[in-house]
Amino acid sequence: QLQLVESGGGLVQPGGSLRLSCAGTGFSLDYYGIGWFRQAPGKEREGVSCIGSSGGITDYEDSVKGRFTISRDNTKNTVYLQMNSLKPEDTAVYYCAASVSGLCLTRDYEYDYWGQGTQVTVSS
Repeated sequence: QLQLVESGGGLVQPGGSLRLSCAGTGFSLDYYGIGWFRQAPGKEREGVSCIGSSGGITDYEDSVKGRFTISRDNTKNTVYLQMNSLKPEDTAVYYCAASVSGLCLTRDYEYDYWGQGTQVTVSS
């Protein structure tokens, strides 16, 4: 059964760092484009970052550019989101998603499989 499992969320102080992981179980992520999305309470889900299947193409939402880095390790069947200089406005449930197209896509409806999400809370 195809599953995406996120991990690495938690409570961190402003200015701190977290690394989220998105692991594929039951299938190989090698040929999938992967996106990270987040949803804060009372807000719509928004795209944060994405990476193409080869890892050569990445994209970031403007508010996270220079602070977040997406990467993938196909040997571990895992995609990472390194989040530095975290701000309270980064607080949200973070989801990873996989697209069979293999492309780095920014819209949630373009993705085929979703994880359950991991909570990130940035607070002092």
